Amino acid sequence: MARRNNELSPLEVVVENNNIGRAISRLKREMAREGIRKELKRRRFYEKPSVKKRRKQREAERRRRKERRRASRDR
Repeated sequence: MARRNNELSPLEVVVENNNIGRAISRLKREMAREGIRKELKRRRFYEKPSVKKRRKQREAERRRRKERRRASRDR
């Protein structure tokens, strides 16, 4: 589900001129942007709590680095 304006809404892709291939490509891009594909891949197998904790720490550190880069660039 997509987040827009702090509310959950389904992903929608409009098929224009019966171009299914382009619509599927756009849907895949939207899913990647929302992190849905990554989440599905991660949930395929059981993740031990210790592995989950390390993954979450890595992701948090990555977000912090990204935010620091943005903050230093905006100055």
